[in-house]
Amino acid sequence: MAPTPAVTVPYAAYLRVYEPLAAFPEPERSHWVRYARREDHPGAQDELRRALADLLPVPPVAVPVRESADAFVAEVDGVTCVCPWRTRLRGWLALMEAADELPEPVLDAALPPVVRRQAADDYDRWRERNPDARPWIRSALWHVPVRWFLLFRDEERDYGKADEGLVLRYRTPMVQARRRVARSLKLLRAELEEGPLVDGLVDVGRWLEEFHPRSLVELDYGGLVHTIPEEQLAADHSAADAAEGLAALRAGDAERAGELYDRLTERWRAVRERQFAS
Repeated sequence: MAPTPAVTVPYAAYLRVYEPLAAFPEPERSHWVRYARREDHPGAQDELRRALADLLPVPPVAVPVRESADAFVAEVDGVTCVCPWRTRLRGWLALMEAADELPEPVLDAALPPVVRRQAADDYDRWRERNPDARPWIRSALWHVPVRWFLLFRDEERDYGKADEGLVLRYRTPMVQARRRVARSLKLLRAELEEGPLVDGLVDVGRWLEEFHPRSLVELDYGGLVHTIPEEQLAADHSAADAAEGLAALRAGDAERAGELYDRLTERWRAVRERQFAS
């Protein structure tokens, strides 16, 4: 039995791209045109509940049998944009990440090897038919990757109550996100050695290049708002800290830049440690 709509599923943050309807080929474009006119669009919690419900049968369903026909919808300067869920594709990608991050006994208990092998075979066949496919949504469990904050500025922060409860998110035009990635990479490569921050930002930049230039980029704290104390959320200006760190590095103040980076990473390390709390 799936969780009831009243249940809130926390712990994940999201980086999303909303593309204008004109970016989609037919017949998909017509589907999204009709979809955007609806008044009952499901939200992020609905998407997560559906995914978790697939894990309840025995054996569990590692990846949905059919691709989702749902999306998130946003208006950008009067232009309707959609962010397709692509739950099946993201399920395959998450399964590959899980194999790298989880101990094999834990993974075997949650998803038996035979289930994972079948999912991998299905993905290989699907990939042959869809070599250029990419997800519109990236997710992170129990934290927000520091590199994501480099795409945004503090004035793009939106914090407060919404229909679905407490919300903390950033939104920026694609052109700004790409420009900030490029400038950040230029500075970091000039001042620092190659490492996880640079590599991760390169990966994000390549992903953003796959989308329409008039898209909207969104960082959503998602379910993390339900596990971080409200006073800490209100005081959280991580994008401002990331921008200040880059400014310090640009000004030659490596010590100050290091302090800000350490403060950011420590903030999110503390959030990640909540997953081990009883």
